[in-house]
Amino acid sequence: MQRALTLTATRRLAVRRHAVALRFRAAAAMSTLLVSRPQYAWLKELGLEEENDGVYDGRWGGGGEVVTSYCPANNEPIARVRQATMAEYEQTVQKAREAWKIWADVPAPKRGEIVRQIGDALRKKIKVLGSLVSLEMGKIYVEGVGEVQEYVDVCDYAVGLSRMIGGPVLPSERPGHALIEQWNPVGLVGIITAFNFPVAVYGWNNAIALICGNKLSISYDLFTFVCVCVQLNRIVANVLGQNNLPGAICSMTCGGADIGSAIAKDERVDLVSFTGSTHVGKQVSLMVQERFGRQLLELGGNNAIVVFEDADLNLAVPSTVFAAVGTAGQRCTTTRRLMLHEGVHDAVVERLAKAYKQVRIGDPWDRNTLYGPLHTKQAVEQYLAAVEQAKQQGGTIICGGKVMDRPGNYVEPTIITGLAHNAAIVHTETFVPILYVLKFKTEEEAFSWNNEVKQGLSSSIFTKDLGRIFRWLGPKGSDCGIVNVNIPTSGAEIGGAFGDTINYSKDLPLAQGIKFE
Repeated sequence: MQRALTLTATRRLAVRRHAVALRFRAAAAMSTLLVSRPQYAWLKELGLEEENDGVYDGRWGGGGEVVTSYCPANNEPIARVRQATMAEYEQTVQKAREAWKIWADVPAPKRGEIVRQIGDALRKKIKVLGSLVSLEMGKIYVEGVGEVQEYVDVCDYAVGLSRMIGGPVLPSERPGHALIEQWNPVGLVGIITAFNFPVAVYGWNNAIALICGNKLSISYDLFTFVCVCVQLNRIVANVLGQNNLPGAICSMTCGGADIGSAIAKDERVDLVSFTGSTHVGKQVSLMVQERFGRQLLELGGNNAIVVFEDADLNLAVPSTVFAAVGTAGQRCTTTRRLMLHEGVHDAVVERLAKAYKQVRIGDPWDRNTLYGPLHTKQAVEQYLAAVEQAKQQGGTIICGGKVMDRPGNYVEPTIITGLAHNAAIVHTETFVPILYVLKFKTEEEAFSWNNEVKQGLSSSIFTKDLGRIFRWLGPKGSDCGIVNVNIPTSGAEIGGAFGDTINYSKDLPLAQGIKFE
């Protein structure tokens, strides 16, 4: 009997030891998250934990699947987030609609004051937020900080607009009458955001919608940037709370395609704002159109720089490098096609190849790095597939074309020549750092090639010919939304419709204080 008791006790002790070992291994696994490592202690300054709530409707929650965010520079886990269930999405929409009854009664200038406070809160955390963008998205530190600065700039812009929301008073043909136009809030704005600008896309929509009296429901793709989205919403929620306003005015539901589809199909969502790929944007658009809803789409761009024989190459070459290599080719305004006049083609390609070899590649949070990783392993696969297709279609790789032998999702910035202007791969927007170089003879040819792709977002020419500049800006010139002269296709500043810019100087400063040199 005593022996049996001893064996039982021994077994119990062994079970306890095994359980302790399992807990220790679980704790060790938890500690592998970057947020738990001493060198990333700054993440705790933002309030980031090992596991974070991914739903906010005035209260934090998240009862759905727990997902992990990874750093693209080393593919190590940063932190985890609990995503939304469909029941939580439903509750979020209901609370947002209730919160609107309070928000709509706040005068527009007072709403502007709230947005001003959001901008000030961002200013206090601009460097640490920029570091988080760099860590989670993969863009270099100066671009991460610049993206937060863009949100701050939009807040300043929106504050001014809050005192300028007007409408004309028109004469009536009837005595004692007047015709007026008065702008009222749309209502509930559902925002589906993109991975490459997690702060800026949030900011564009958030600041403008708020001063107009709308409430927001933000949806984030958990495949991308869960940590950034949680911290942004926390900053906005704190400002609302400090002003005794319902947090549900700016709700958040982190989730995948199910949440995005719910927003697109939901008749209670008065406007759907989607930023992302053309493929997914088309699906969202069809769902919104099916219910006769309103939508705001910012989709792809197969953007071109056109360099004429009279161009200042000291502007054209660095502009092309920044626009093609910046953010590792993952901007919607990235230059993907470079059209060179036959008189300068060889000289520009030679200078570009030298410049590409000097691009400093490394960890995105290293202040000396100019080029970081792609966001996901899937993007690396897309890069390799595009390189192979370009070779099959007659392209010659001048530099790059390979995956780099280092941790993370690094590929070589690539220049490809020799393709036809209408080659299938040239007409395909691939979100990777591949530049297709085309040789043209005439202005008409260049303008036509610029306009022949389906994705017309940004474009730029380099020339000193005043007549050509005005033809480029005119009805028979570029058909893109952004039509630039002597600057890159990317890096637009805020304000104005789209942001067309003419650079008549010999310098090339970038917006949001970004330096790429």
